[in-house]
Amino acid sequence: MTIAALESLSFGLGHMAAAAAETGHELCLLTADRSVYRHELDTLPDGALTVVDVDTFDTSATRDVLAALPGLAGLLNTTDTWSVPAADLAAEFGLPGPDPAAVRLLRDKYRVRELLHRRGLSRSGAVRVTPGPDSAQEVRRAVGLPAVLKDSSGTSSRNVWIAHDEEALRRALDEAARQQLMGKLFAEAFLAGPLYSAETLSWDGATRLLGVLSRQTSRQPAVREEAAAFPVALPQAEFSGIEQWVADVLHAAGHHSGFAHVEFVLTTEGPELVEINRRIGGALVGEVMCRSLGTNVYTAMMEEALGHRPRLMDAPLDHSGPAHAFVLIYADRPGVLKGWHGLDELAAFPGDVRWYPTRAPGDAMPQVGDQRGCTGIVLAEAPTAELAQHRAWSAATRVRPVVAV
Repeated sequence: MTIAALESLSFGLGHMAAAAAETGHELCLLTADRSVYRHELDTLPDGALTVVDVDTFDTSATRDVLAALPGLAGLLNTTDTWSVPAADLAAEFGLPGPDPAAVRLLRDKYRVRELLHRRGLSRSGAVRVTPGPDSAQEVRRAVGLPAVLKDSSGTSSRNVWIAHDEEALRRALDEAARQQLMGKLFAEAFLAGPLYSAETLSWDGATRLLGVLSRQTSRQPAVREEAAAFPVALPQAEFSGIEQWVADVLHAAGHHSGFAHVEFVLTTEGPELVEINRRIGGALVGEVMCRSLGTNVYTAMMEEALGHRPRLMDAPLDHSGPAHAFVLIYADRPGVLKGWHGLDELAAFPGDVRWYPTRAPGDAMPQVGDQRGCTGIVLAEAPTAELAQHRAWSAATRVRPVVAV
C-alpha cells in the first residue's frame, strides 16, 4: 500500500519515509524538481521511498500518476503551494483529507484576517489595495501606519513589506506593482511585539499545542526569516492561554485536522495572528520537533492521511530532551553560488552543530531578499531554546557563502 506526497517541504522526507513504514506503507514522492530535496535524497538509503517525476502544476498529469500507484491509501501535502490541488485530488480519489473549501480559505490570508476580525479573534481587519503609490491614502485610512503589505497567497516571506511612514509606504506600494503576486495585495495593521509560531496538531476539531517556536526576522523592509528556536519556555498559564487561543483561531478558520504552523505576535494585549499555514513548519521546524520531543512527529501525519486519529494527540510529550535552534545562512548578493567558507569550523562549536544545505555549488541565486536567498541552515542544541539559539548564532557567524556575480 502507498502513501503519496504531492511535493513536500525541503526537509523531512527521511522522517516521512520512516513514518510511512511504521504504518505499514511505502512513501511515494511526486515532484517536478528533485533538486529541491537534494540533501534529503542524498542521505536516504536506497529504497527508502519512490520518487516520480511529474509536472505537479499539471493536475491531469498528477492525477494519472496517482491512479497508477499500487494500493493508494493516502495523499498528503506539506506545502502551501500544492495544498489546494492535494485536497481536491484526495477528495476526487475518495481518500481521507481536509475539506477543500477550508483549504482554499486558508490559502487566502486576506479572507482569514477578515473572518477572524468579524468573529472577534483579531483586533484589526484588512483592506485589499491596488499595487502602486496612489493606494497610500487608502492604506492609511483603513489600517493606519505602520502597516504591513502582503500577497494574499504568498509563501516563504515573499512579497511582504513593512511600512513605518508615508515614504516607506509609497515605496512598498510601488515595488509591489512591479512584482508578480500569487494572489492579491492587501494591507493590515503592524503588530508590535516578538514573533512566534504555535506548532499544533488537530483531530476531529480538537487541537493540541505541541510547542511554541521563537522566530527572528531581518531588519530589512522586505522581511525574511533569520532564525528560530524550539521549544520556548513559557509560564504554564501563558502556554495554556496560547493553546486555547490557537484552538479558537483554527476552529474558526475551519482547520479541524492535521498539523498547523500558526505565526503570531505576542502583543501587550495577548497573541495576535500573523498567518495560518495548514502544515508542519518549514525549514528545520519538523526536524527540531522530532529531536526536541523525542518522537517522529511525522507518524501523526501518516496516520491522519490514512484517516486514523494520530497517537500524538494523546501521547505524553517528552520535554526532557535538548532544545534546538537554527539559523538560515543567506547569500549577501545575487549571483552563482560557488560554495561556503567556514563549514570545517562548525565542529569546534558546542551544541552538536550540524549543517543542512539548501543550495549546491553552481546554483543561480537571482534573489537574496527572501527565503530564495538561503543557502543552508546551521542547527544546534542546548538544554534550553535560549542557549540553543546562542550556540546556533555563534556557529552561523563562521559560515560565509561564496557567490560569483
